[in-house]
Amino acid sequence: MELWIPITVAAALFQNIRTALQKHLKGRLDTTGATYARFLYAVPFTWVYLSLVSSFESLTFSSTSILPNTNMEFLFYGMLGGIAQILATFILVWLFGQRNFAVGTSLTKTEAIQTAIFGLILLGDTLTIQATAGILVSLTGVLTLYRKTNPTSTQPRISKTNFIKSIGNLLTQDKSILPGITAGALFALASVSYRAASLSLGGEGFMIQSAYTLAWVTGFQTLAMGGYLLIKKPDILIRVLKCWRAAIWVGMTGMLGSAGWFTAMTLENAAHVRTLGQIELIFTLIIGYIFFKERLTRKEIFGVSLITAGILTLIIE
Repeated sequence: MELWIPITVAAALFQNIRTALQKHLKGRLDTTGATYARFLYAVPFTWVYLSLVSSFESLTFSSTSILPNTNMEFLFYGMLGGIAQILATFILVWLFGQRNFAVGTSLTKTEAIQTAIFGLILLGDTLTIQATAGILVSLTGVLTLYRKTNPTSTQPRISKTNFIKSIGNLLTQDKSILPGITAGALFALASVSYRAASLSLGGEGFMIQSAYTLAWVTGFQTLAMGGYLLIKKPDILIRVLKCWRAAIWVGMTGMLGSAGWFTAMTLENAAHVRTLGQIELIFTLIIGYIFFKERLTRKEIFGVSLITAGILTLIIE
């Protein structure tokens, strides 16, 4: 089994726990505050992680200076990815207030196919026919989860005879689908940008490349968003600081998830990583069932089956 596979599964699990904690935190803070807490309280953990990786690499390679040197390409892609992730996280937290936990998360998972597009444009990453098939099958599963049966919903059915018109009606009547797809696109852009930033550092130490990129990006996000809040919404900043006992867990699990994503995307095509990362939806449904009492429908079970089939198509050669 290739190393990026278990790393991605672990990243998806930690991200899912962080998302559940963040949804709970939104009950104490507004959308902006819950978004910022995810970055602010991850910073100290990223420093510890970078220090541990740096110490390990120094001992392994008998070097006193193991940290990579930054360059303009790294700074550009790091800032691009950091800003995209801030916006995507903001939309995701906002979505939690619009639909249930499982569906709100599934809307962003169109990011896998969008990651493939961004990867091709920005990095020239290509996909095999097998990988493309896996992405499309899992995407079908994601869309199946989104079209959850809801007796009170007034959403139109997608007609086979007039597919384009039906999609147009769906986009018009369901106000959460466009933000969900937008969040997916921003997460996709962030993923490809982080891979580009990490690879731009060069060298053969993928662990130090990914850890350094994670620490730098998280620091940038904290300073950028913190400066905005300090000027525009200081009251929210104060509330975020007061909620440290709950928010620190969001930061810790967020860092663990991000460390996994950054490492996996340094090793492998970001589209492959994000497709396998859709296993998070399975974790989401389990957490939604246990903690938020959300029951699984037949459509959700079918959607999970498709996602699983797509993942297996991708990773089994």
